Amino acid sequence: MSRYCSCCEKSLKACICKWIECLPSEVELIILQHPSESKRPKGTAPILTLSLPSSRCFVGEDFSQHHELNLLLSQDGYSHYLLYPGELSQPVDALLAKQSQSSSDEQIKMRVILLDGTWKKAYKMWQLSSNLHQLPQIKLPENLQGNYRIRKAPSDNSLSTVEAGYHILSLLQPEQNYQPLLTAFEEMIQFQIDQMPQGVFQKNYLD
Repeated sequence: MSRYCSCCEKSLKACICKWIECLPSEVELIILQHPSESKRPKGTAPILTLSLPSSRCFVGEDFSQHHELNLLLSQDGYSHYLLYPGELSQPVDALLAKQSQSSSDEQIKMRVILLDGTWKKAYKMWQLSSNLHQLPQIKLPENLQGNYRIRKAPSDNSLSTVEAGYHILSLLQPEQNYQPLLTAFEEMIQFQIDQMPQGVFQKNYLD
């Protein structure tokens, strides 16, 4: 008998499936995950892929020749955006304003690509993946606060992958309630904290 859940691929003890709620979304998420993140018990990308039936997750570092991703990027009827805080990134608000001015008859669907990895690894993924370089980049508001308490973050406004997914979907589709994503995230975090010996969390993550 496997010690891992066949659905979320975490250990049976740390299975997150009980907190997952299936959510509708017109905006599709494509998660490009660095290999070092794929088996992390603290990884948050599975919350997105399990909660959002239209989402996809591909593992790798250089996606330039990734067949399935390139098929999606070439698909008619979709606009693709990279959620990445680069120098050329435009705020999501600017994208929303542009959409409101476009014709409703265009029926263009949207896909947003998220890079799942540490800042250093995400930057390397973007550098190597030449097929991402021509995509328009968007960024979240700078005042958002992350709550990834069980992992060191480079700054207070650093977000986990699931938090980034929650915020981008909530901004693009304000009529939908994506709070269950954060609920599952908080439950997963609390479970991990509860497994730590007394005092370890305070020493390693709050100092």
